[in-house]
Amino acid sequence: MFFAGRTLLIATKHKKETVIAPLLEKHLGVQCMVDPHLDTDLLGTFTGEVERLDDPLETARQKCLLGMERTGCDLAVASEGSFGPHPTIFFSHADDELLILIDKKNEIEIIARFLTTDTNFNALEISTKKQLIDFAKAVRFPSHALIFKKSKNDFDGIEKGINSWRKLDELYDRFMSYGPSFYVETDMRAMHNPSRMTFIEKVTEKLIAKANALCPSCQIPGFGITAVRDGLPCELCQMPTRSTLSYIYECNKCGYTQEEKYPHQKQVEEPTFCDHCNP
Repeated sequence: MFFAGRTLLIATKHKKETVIAPLLEKHLGVQCMVDPHLDTDLLGTFTGEVERLDDPLETARQKCLLGMERTGCDLAVASEGSFGPHPTIFFSHADDELLILIDKKNEIEIIARFLTTDTNFNALEISTKKQLIDFAKAVRFPSHALIFKKSKNDFDGIEKGINSWRKLDELYDRFMSYGPSFYVETDMRAMHNPSRMTFIEKVTEKLIAKANALCPSCQIPGFGITAVRDGLPCELCQMPTRSTLSYIYECNKCGYTQEEKYPHQKQVEEPTFCDHCNP
């Protein structure tokens, strides 16, 4: 194991180490640690009190670097989740989980991503008790927590981590006393969202697979797919289709590349999927 015997910092304040650490320790041979005083919310919060200024990858990278600077550790991982419309499945919400490993000692970055539509991400303007109960049931409450706001962009008096029906009733009465309606949203912080924890575990497994894939040229970890080439020929007319012809693997350390042709174990595509035979 390339990383065996080293200490690895998990840069989180939302308990992600509960699913990340056991996997990394077992499959990479590292000893995981967390910094209890590391405040990753400085780089942005889901609720919007602190705006996330960078894209998810750069935000996760900055979490690692911030934790490394605080602890002196030269090996770290951090995750960042994004929630919103799915990039290709219209009218569907998506959870896009990203995990980055940074090894300062060897100047390596390894990145993994897991995209799923299985998320409870949602929000609603509430004006009746029935609306609130129906919303709560739909978003997997109380196992998945909620957040109350006076309005969407009002952070004064915000209540997070609501995970009991008793608390829900209390806060309904309080927030309705402020006006005719209030705003409720799902709490997407990992420790309050078991679905997210499941997918953080899955993206960790993808990172491990990549970390254990060594470059055939320099033997550095992280040898993985960086591009997908289409052009699988049509079985009938032999013209290139949009189907995958090959995967391109690249080492982000030495730049060595390798092409894997026919990754789906087929050398031609059915005419049904050909733009020439079936325009």
